[in-house]
Amino acid sequence: MAVDNNRVIGITTRNGGVSAYPADAMNMAHYIDDLPANVVHNQQLLAEAIGVPRENWVFPVQTHGNRIAQVTAEHRGTNIDELTGDLHGYDGLWTIEADVLLTMCFADCVPVYLYSLVDSFTALGHAGWRGTLGMVTGELIKEVTHPEELVCIIGPSICPDCYEVNEDIRRQFNALPFDTAPFFERKDSGHYKINLKALNREIALFHGVKPENIWISAHCTAEHPDFFSYRTECGNTGRMLAFIGTRNEHDS
Repeated sequence: MAVDNNRVIGITTRNGGVSAYPADAMNMAHYIDDLPANVVHNQQLLAEAIGVPRENWVFPVQTHGNRIAQVTAEHRGTNIDELTGDLHGYDGLWTIEADVLLTMCFADCVPVYLYSLVDSFTALGHAGWRGTLGMVTGELIKEVTHPEELVCIIGPSICPDCYEVNEDIRRQFNALPFDTAPFFERKDSGHYKINLKALNREIALFHGVKPENIWISAHCTAEHPDFFSYRTECGNTGRMLAFIGTRNEHDS
């Protein structure tokens, strides 16, 4: 977690909560097999740690696409206590308002954090292979006039050694507006390692973010025991919560 000039950015780990994945886990998702009270308890632990109350959080129902939505103070609290039909089908959120914490759940997909160095633009994207193919990171960047003033942080997610796709999926990436061949490595099985982190970096570059303003986490969620991993744990796992927001100065 980082707190800088009232900006709060981070992602939870699997440790320190009350959920059973396998025990004392920090599951942050309402949509898996966990008691709602456990999720709320885990949320409250995070809220106290970062100094942003749960009532200010916004959570979309992600569907591995590239739809994005602007959120405001009116959206605060959406899908935090329980899931609703609001903000369903969005894998990217952005805001220009303070005291709004953008949140999304992860367990191998790529969290992409964006914020402006010159104004209050803040965004969060969820990029698995489908979201990366749909360039959800680029869709968020398109919302700003000066992408060269953005910082892009690509968070902990699965690495190429732990994630492979078939030929049909690899071929779909040929439609992207840059050469995607360097981001795939063919295996003897005929499948391909895919570098989702590097692909999202390339998408950010293509849409005008400066290379010196892009940061990539070295952590692989499938290899690091502190993270939930959908692939490693065959779907029977919890979810981390990625978050980004800006607090009003009087709250710091």
